Amino acid sequence: MARMIGALRIENLEGQTPRSALVNNMLSPCLKVSPSKELFRHLILAAIALILGSAAAPAVRAAADQPPILPLEQVKPGMRGVGYTIFAGDKIEPFEVEVIGILPNLMGPKQSIILVELHGDKAEHTGVVAGMSGSPVYIDGKLMGALSLKFGVFVKEPLAGVTPIEDILSIPTGDSSDPKTLSVRSSVGDKAEPAAPGWAASLASAAPLPHYPVPEKWAQVAGAPGDAYLEPIASPLVFSGFAPATLRQYAGEWAPYGMVAAAGGTAPPASDDAKVVPGDMVSMVLVQGDISMSAACTVTAVREDRVYACGHPLFGLGASDMPLARGRTLTTLASDFNSTKIVNAGGVIGTLTEDRLTAVMGRIGPAPQMIPVDLTVVTPAGEKQFHSEMISNPKLTPLLMGIIAFNGLTQNTAYGEGSTMKLSGDININGHSPVSLEDMYAPTDQFVPDGTFVASSVQTIFTRIFSNPYEMPKIDKVTLRVESTPDRRVVSILNAWSELSEAQPGDPVTIKVLLRPYRGTPIIRDVPITIPAQATRGSTLRVQVSDADSLNRIPNLVAAQGRLGGLDQLISLLNRERRNNQLYVTLLKPTPTLLVEDKELPDAPLSQINVLDQKRLPGNSALLRESTAGQWSVRMDEIISGSTSVFIKIK
Repeated sequence: MARMIGALRIENLEGQTPRSALVNNMLSPCLKVSPSKELFRHLILAAIALILGSAAAPAVRAAADQPPILPLEQVKPGMRGVGYTIFAGDKIEPFEVEVIGILPNLMGPKQSIILVELHGDKAEHTGVVAGMSGSPVYIDGKLMGALSLKFGVFVKEPLAGVTPIEDILSIPTGDSSDPKTLSVRSSVGDKAEPAAPGWAASLASAAPLPHYPVPEKWAQVAGAPGDAYLEPIASPLVFSGFAPATLRQYAGEWAPYGMVAAAGGTAPPASDDAKVVPGDMVSMVLVQGDISMSAACTVTAVREDRVYACGHPLFGLGASDMPLARGRTLTTLASDFNSTKIVNAGGVIGTLTEDRLTAVMGRIGPAPQMIPVDLTVVTPAGEKQFHSEMISNPKLTPLLMGIIAFNGLTQNTAYGEGSTMKLSGDININGHSPVSLEDMYAPTDQFVPDGTFVASSVQTIFTRIFSNPYEMPKIDKVTLRVESTPDRRVVSILNAWSELSEAQPGDPVTIKVLLRPYRGTPIIRDVPITIPAQATRGSTLRVQVSDADSLNRIPNLVAAQGRLGGLDQLISLLNRERRNNQLYVTLLKPTPTLLVEDKELPDAPLSQINVLDQKRLPGNSALLRESTAGQWSVRMDEIISGSTSVFIKIK
């Protein structure tokens, strides 16, 4: 018997669990001896099951690393196979799969999908689960593809789409010798392209989650409604250490990418974290530290040090650089709306390098460098410090920075609505001067958390840095400090006037500004200025009394149009921006100003203006109608809003 068992083949049978397939393969010669051997058969079956015990699953896991593939052209309706995924713990469990048909070119030219129906108690109870994407599907022991698509929401029937394995393995590997990689690199150049300009960019501005309509004949075969469609299986986006307010505020940002926000945690690193096999879970880490944030899906195949997962894109970023970690499944929650796995991120095992249409791919090995973020929150109750790290990506990092800032503010027992917040800090950029942050933010009557304004401002600055058209910035570290005061400190500019309607060059003049504090009594603030000695007699000067936004608008417009000379000039412009807790008084004269890159050139000569006519200005220049003859500011402990003008005639 020992000799017979040693010569047997181990392979998966269609529709059978790994253990039953293994046992039946080992018994196959005995099963054909004669009916009189039935008792002997049962004895052998029991003995082998006892001997194998828990060893059967590891044998299947080890053998599944490099299975032969089943080409799409060989897939036929009616075929039955088996898929593998984790429903709870680290146990990879089988579910039966039946091929319904092929949907040619569903996702694009030569991007077909295999329509399947899942069988088995768990699959039929939960339907297709968020986090199940990437689950490998085998027929006759050959890898057919990865579970990747499901029918739209409120359809719990276990119907799914499978991405053919050939399309999964065809994504670029990142190797310099890979012709696909070479073609991708040559199409974008040696440097990574920054995101398109847009200071208020967010993930929610992306295209909605794709819907792939299913032809009616196939929908009827599958028992789905006539207007059925397939969409990518959602990936659990696990937030650990985040306040519920943060999840409510930002969950919608990830919806266009098929992410389901879920509370979760992290698992301690284990010695076997890197020993992933098809059917295991992996997590793509976005943030780690005192708080963590990761997206999870299932491993489809392992080729040498390459791990293929998901069966569909995560964000569709193409070449990527984010930590790849082991995923540890706690349980699966069944829902008519969207069943989901609860997954903790385990130890980091490598780097996600490719995020493509048909799969994501990572490499086992070192993790990528992340951006350290130190956040200090000061309230009347004391000071709290938070440390985390986030990935560096033009599209994701600004939003992640906003989420980290918002969560640090709201995840505080002393936090309350109606607080004025003062922000300070630095963004250290490799090879450049740091970006200095300093501003104040007041609460409003809008039905949004007050921390939103701080988070949105920080997010906008990061978007401006990453969307610059000059070079890809490498951020070394971010340091933020937010001080919270429990009242609304806002004053509005009601009016302004001068003691003198006429003045001579060199005269001191006092500008009186009428301010109204929030729900307070109006006050008058004096701002002394001096008429320039070079002021032209007979001219009229305009005195603009304003908040910071009015002064920042024009230079920022120039920067948004890409008229700066490089990242250094953008940083210089950011550091020169006026702060909204200062009252500004600007003396303007009626002579043009040229804005060239990050510099202001007042009193531009007429000869130069004739050459640089406004309609024919070069791309890095702009022309203003007035020139600044002087500027004064008064720092206040409130946020200033509003603008008005005073006119003084020069005698």
